[in-house]
Amino acid sequence: MRRILKIVDTISEKVGSAGRWFCVALILVGVFEVTMRYVFNAPTIWAYETSSMIGGTIYALGWAYALLHKSHIRVDVFFSRLSLRGQAIADSILALILFFPLMGLMAERSIFWAWRAWSRGLVMMESYWYAPQWPFRTILAIGICLLLLQGIAKFVRDVHFAVKGTTID
Repeated sequence: MRRILKIVDTISEKVGSAGRWFCVALILVGVFEVTMRYVFNAPTIWAYETSSMIGGTIYALGWAYALLHKSHIRVDVFFSRLSLRGQAIADSILALILFFPLMGLMAERSIFWAWRAWSRGLVMMESYWYAPQWPFRTILAIGICLLLLQGIAKFVRDVHFAVKGTTID
């Protein structure tokens, strides 16, 4: 079990770290567009949509990484007053009630939409560039599935800690 959890953590860490490089791509696209628009008076038709897709990619590849490093937003008004075991119990219960149903639905829908974009050759409609949807939809599906996988790993750790009082590393 420890080995599987370590593999999930490693995947989340590597994908999240790789996602950082998309920040560089986003900056380069932004600088290129600003230069073309204001220096050469020749704006592009692809930069806005590309920036949106790269920004979404940064988020999607960072979701599991953020969960691994406990960086997601939570309401600490009540949670911080609980003991560590109480926090693990609360996280486990809320994962069953909220996280897994929502992430299961989102994973199913994102995979459906990625498959649909691949099979039908769907394109983005926000500009006249008509970029293909499949790369972005696929990355969103991967990001959601990785978040679900990291959530399962967190759930296993929380349940173990709630029952045994020890952590799984």
